[in-house]
Amino acid sequence: MTTFFVSRHPGAIDWAQRAGIAFDVQVAHLDPAAVHQHDTVIGTLPVQSVAQLCARGARYLHLTFDMPVDKRGGELSADDLTTLGARLRAFTAHAA
Repeated sequence: MTTFFVSRHPGAIDWAQRAGIAFDVQVAHLDPAAVHQHDTVIGTLPVQSVAQLCARGARYLHLTFDMPVDKRGGELSADDLTTLGARLRAFTAHAA
């Protein structure tokens, strides 16, 4: 079982490390074919990607936080993410 952390944002990676979130592989972009049953994927992926991962039997944890409008489009630091209440939440999805 492998845990993937998917992010191209240094602040998110730093936040995860500071929060003690263990992961085996960090990638900027994830190839769903690399994910197997019982793997865990952490990130902020689009719903169609989450559905693909769930169909492969993986667990998905979404990095969630309350993003104020004035922060959109910019890079966030680990401190910013902590201030915004960053947390991981499990989600499942399937295509209809």
